[in-house]
Amino acid sequence: MDIEEIRADFPVLERKINNKPIVYFDNACMTLKPKQVIDAINDFYLKSTGCGGRSAHKLGAEVSERVEETRKSVSKFINSKPNEVIFTRNTTESINLVANSFNFKQGDVILTSDREHNSNLVPWQVVANKKKLTHKVVFSNPDMTFNLEAFKKELNPKVRLVSVVHTSNLDGYTLPVKEIIKLAHGNGSLVLVDAAQSAGHQQVDVKSLDADFVVMSGHKMLGPSGTGILYGKQKLLSELEPFIVGGDTVESTTYESHKFLDSPKKFEAGLQDYAGIFGLGAAVNYLKDIGFDAIHRHEQKLNKQISGFLEKLPGCKIIGPDVSQRSGITSFNIDGLKYHDIALMLNNLSNVMVRSGQHCLHSWFNAHKLSGSVRASVYLYNTEAEVETFISAMKQISMLR
Repeated sequence: MDIEEIRADFPVLERKINNKPIVYFDNACMTLKPKQVIDAINDFYLKSTGCGGRSAHKLGAEVSERVEETRKSVSKFINSKPNEVIFTRNTTESINLVANSFNFKQGDVILTSDREHNSNLVPWQVVANKKKLTHKVVFSNPDMTFNLEAFKKELNPKVRLVSVVHTSNLDGYTLPVKEIIKLAHGNGSLVLVDAAQSAGHQQVDVKSLDADFVVMSGHKMLGPSGTGILYGKQKLLSELEPFIVGGDTVESTTYESHKFLDSPKKFEAGLQDYAGIFGLGAAVNYLKDIGFDAIHRHEQKLNKQISGFLEKLPGCKIIGPDVSQRSGITSFNIDGLKYHDIALMLNNLSNVMVRSGQHCLHSWFNAHKLSGSVRASVYLYNTEAEVETFISAMKQISMLR
């Protein structure tokens, strides 16, 4: 993997602030966009603006064809059938679609882990209250790994759905989802996998996993913001009632009735973000060309460099298991320094851009009586030199304790 060649694809990396290059370590929140994605977005507005699925003229037909080409690209990317891929705005919308469309029955149980992003927690809390369901949480082992034994104990005939994150945005730990799915299916339960933090970093093969639903966001995998993916097994999608309805979801209507289209169309209401979908297709193709093995090796190398330094820094505590079990994410705190102050000083000293706060994981931080953390997250275009810039700035900041 030629890092300099890759970096040349990302125009924002050419930017300087106060005559210093930027060091973007906030990839767990949003990844940067290569010019191939930007070009695909511009291609829609410059050449192909038209209503897909509606207008039969040349522009409309081009859009319709390009959308379905992208659907096929995504289906190959995750190893599914094209009609099992639904375009949404993001992971949050995808989860809400399942939560509000699933045929829950009073008394059903929903299981999640203790490290879920709010998007994979709040929808289940809300639907549980509305439909008189029970929501239960499986707590991690002391070393922050998933507790399979605790999970097994929670499985019973009432557990209708298990909804778990694949890779945590807290610390980069990847849960043993394949084993979770196997145990859940043995119990007669369905499984939704939140792959927002994994889809741009490792192969998410839905057939190999045997997941029932998988959700992901374009903006975390080099794609445009406002784009997302919901995968569902064909049979399950056919049983779901659409959550948002209207234009493009129906085959026909009268003043008294309507007939819905088959999946995926019945879930894609209204005019879609065609430019975003074009860009999402370009992002998927970009990731396929680089390959996930190369991406994973690169992230691990950089994270070992970051964690190796922080482990020796006086007063520093890293959240999560050993670096060998984490991807490109490192969350940490330093005794005597506030996490927001650390993030601001990194930015002001060296243009190092990290995230600080509770990372949409308020439940975990509240349970552990922590107010937040600093999170540095690397990706395929980051370099060892950038990590050295981070380390140099952190050495200056740590002297302020």
